[in-house]
Amino acid sequence: MARPVVGIIGNFHMINDSYPAHAGGEMNTEAVSCVSGCLPLLVAPDPRFVSVDELMEICDGFLLTGGRPNVHPEEYGEQATEAHGTFDRARDAIVLPLVRACVERGQPFMGICRGFQEVNVAMGGSLYPEIRDLPGRLNHRMPPDGTLEEKFALRHKVSLAEGGCFHQLFGASEVMTNTLHGQGIKTPGAQIEIEGYAPDGTPEALRVRGAQGFTLSVQWHPEWDAANDPVSRPLFEAFGSAVRDFALRRCAPQRISA
Repeated sequence: MARPVVGIIGNFHMINDSYPAHAGGEMNTEAVSCVSGCLPLLVAPDPRFVSVDELMEICDGFLLTGGRPNVHPEEYGEQATEAHGTFDRARDAIVLPLVRACVERGQPFMGICRGFQEVNVAMGGSLYPEIRDLPGRLNHRMPPDGTLEEKFALRHKVSLAEGGCFHQLFGASEVMTNTLHGQGIKTPGAQIEIEGYAPDGTPEALRVRGAQGFTLSVQWHPEWDAANDPVSRPLFEAFGSAVRDFALRRCAPQRISA
């Protein structure tokens, strides 16, 4: 039997400052294939080439990946500043309505880093342009130097809501995670339930309250060493189970009432 399909949201890149490309990290592909047990399909998030309806028809679930460009602040009613960094309006135009459509339909998705922020903005929330500039906050950005192992090393604890989805999934009220982001949640959107916080109060784990499908999303990068990490593995396994369940439900023959 064919594996269910997970659309992995890619990012726009300019290779060597001259060749436009859509790309995705191999870590995401490996986690979806080897840990979630699903078929990874890289999505070019640009409304010129794909539509939300087409993606939802082809894919059973979605991984909303991290990326260097940020969600444009116009999407949450604010003006862009230098602190907001670079943007990818094409990705905004696809992923934000995709999140809302998946919530409405009960189609599973998992957000990572920028994807975590996209879920909040899609549901009406806002973002801080730079967490490290806020009083009392840590610098959550990726270390500028070092190996990948050093950049993705575990750096802080995340405290989880007692009895919440993440607490039950991990079997712990506190976990260690990496941290490689500049922006963060300012105001939670409608239905956004924050279930995890860094020691400085930065939101790190959320779900969409009342959604029928899998919506667990995290600010850290669980795709790193997903097969072995005690936090990443159960997260990707649970996501894979949700995607398989959705695929089976929509493939099941519809009962015809007499």
